[in-house]
Amino acid sequence: MTTFDDREKAFESKYAHDEEMRFRAEARRNRLLGLWAAGLMGLEGDAAADYARSIVVEDLKEAGDEDVFRKVKADLEAKGAPAGELRAKMQELMAVAKTQLMGEVE
Repeated sequence: MTTFDDREKAFESKYAHDEEMRFRAEARRNRLLGLWAAGLMGLEGDAAADYARSIVVEDLKEAGDEDVFRKVKADLEAKGAPAGELRAKMQELMAVAKTQLMGEVE
């Protein structure tokens, strides 16, 4: 095996690892977002956990964050809860999710 082959495998492994971490961070962010939104809608306990799981599943429907944004925004508006800070909250919770994952990896 040549050095080039070794480098290629290393890059492929890094790419696969990075994609897995991105997926895990997005799933965690979506769960945290679901719990946050559930609190705004007055959901507690199992109802809040179920709602958070539904947000994680929602993200699997299409690429990107727009599917999650649309669902949470519509749900918040339907319950009369404020949805104005939703995009900022999504960014904030992505940072939290990445930090949590990095703590698990170490």
